[in-house]
Amino acid sequence: MDRTRRTTALALGLAAALVLGLGAGAAAFALLDRGHTTTIVRQVAVGTSQPAAASSALSIGQIYDRSYRGVVEITVDSTANGQFGSQQQQAQGSGFVYDGNGDIVTNEHVVSGASSISVTFWNGAIYKATLVGSDPSTDLAVIKVSAPGSLLEPLALGDSSVLAVGDPVIAIGSPFGLEETVTSGIVSALDRQMTAPNNFTINDSIQTDAPINHGNSGGPLLNDGGQVVGVNSQIESGSGDNAGIGFAIPSSTVRSIATQLIQSGKVEHAYLGVKLLEIPGGVAQQLGVPVGVELTNVLAGTPAAKAGLKAATAQKVVDGQSYPTGGDVITALDGAAITSSAELQTAVDAKRPGDTVTVTYARGGSTHTVTVTLGTRPS
Repeated sequence: MDRTRRTTALALGLAAALVLGLGAGAAAFALLDRGHTTTIVRQVAVGTSQPAAASSALSIGQIYDRSYRGVVEITVDSTANGQFGSQQQQAQGSGFVYDGNGDIVTNEHVVSGASSISVTFWNGAIYKATLVGSDPSTDLAVIKVSAPGSLLEPLALGDSSVLAVGDPVIAIGSPFGLEETVTSGIVSALDRQMTAPNNFTINDSIQTDAPINHGNSGGPLLNDGGQVVGVNSQIESGSGDNAGIGFAIPSSTVRSIATQLIQSGKVEHAYLGVKLLEIPGGVAQQLGVPVGVELTNVLAGTPAAKAGLKAATAQKVVDGQSYPTGGDVITALDGAAITSSAELQTAVDAKRPGDTVTVTYARGGSTHTVTVTLGTRPS
């Protein structure tokens, strides 16, 4: 069974942040049942992990020589129920050694539903792995192997926040089961949004033209200093194969999520409970609302609903585009201006479940403020 999903859209500016996302994708490769696979395009330092070092430009060959021993192939066995009963399936993805304790980072969708997990190192040595924890909201997981220290060569995490469009990057993984494959390209765009396996939005994703194919899921995207700046997760493709548009979960997210998974085996995300649509400046003027994000849906029983926030009740067409009207337009959170769904999600993500925040919103031509106690995002 192929563990990737095809991305149908990455609609910037039309994100169902905090509840649902719009795109999807990543590339794992099915080893069995190839005739029935589907293509999916579905993103805290640990004391023993390597610290990020100052970046210095290296050649592709030098980066590969420094990094390939820290990249692993992950094979997952699972059971699927079909019309002919349960069937054993096997799928494959990639990952990288995170620390000297045997912790390995990969995608959540690579190991989801696994009955057994095995890891193959660069020299062919194979070890059984156990799941430490996974986070569907960011499509990240940590697995653990009991392997000799000589095989555990952690890759250093870099700082994804300093990446710029045009920066060189390389990917190492096992596309189509071809282990230790390296591809190269550039950062094509930043601040993209991906849809996680549970349909929440992954912000600040890295777009690259480095070829990413089935089996690259969970493998590292490295900068020209040989540091991990992302985890390869999704592709945009009409055919299901590489089309030069791949996406990686940024290392800033990887660092935070991996640390929480290693420490407690789980991650809890703060939750507001709304779907949103950004209202651009020109459109806002025609709609008679401030620039911000309008609530298109407020889910019942969520913190937003309990605080009395209201969703849109009608639609209005502006320049050929339909926009919701009649709903609250959020303009600030804790006093910081909100002009996009990504900004609101980032602000909420920075909080913990149980934290209280002040939400400023416009309703009926007036500005209002309400205190909201954030909940825990459902899995």
